[in-house]
Amino acid sequence: MPTPEPATVAADLRTAMGKLARRVKQEDRIPHGQVAVLGVLDRDGAMTTSDLAADQRVRPQSMARAVGLLMEQGLVVRRAHPTDGRKSLVDLSEVGRAALKAERDRRADWLARAIDLELTAEEQRQLARSVALMERLAAY
Repeated sequence: MPTPEPATVAADLRTAMGKLARRVKQEDRIPHGQVAVLGVLDRDGAMTTSDLAADQRVRPQSMARAVGLLMEQGLVVRRAHPTDGRKSLVDLSEVGRAALKAERDRRADWLARAIDLELTAEEQRQLARSVALMERLAAY
C-alpha cells in the first residue's frame, strides 16, 4: 500500500478526531461551555473573569453570566485578587474539582469501553503506538 499524502492524512485525522471528541463529550453531564471553564481553571489556576473570557474567546459579559451560573452551582468561588483590589479571581471550588474529575472519568471510562469492545488486540496495540505520534504532533 503506497504512503498516503500528508494532506490527506491530515484531513482524515482532523475529521476523525473531531468526531471522537464530539462523541466523548456526549458523556458529559455539565454543559460543554461550563466544563471548558472548569478545565481552564484546573489547568491554569485562578483568573479574572476577563482573562477567562479572553481564553474562551467570548465577551466578558457572557463569561460573567457563565461564572455566575457556576457560582450558583457551587462549582467555582470568587476571591480577592492578591495585587489589585479592584479585581477578583475565579477559582475552582472543591465541589467543582470533584465535578470536573467525574466528567473526565466518565469520558475516559466510555473511551476505554469503546476501545475494549470495538478494537482487536492488534488494533489496540496500533492505537497505543499512535498516541505517542499524536503527542509529537501536538507539541510541534
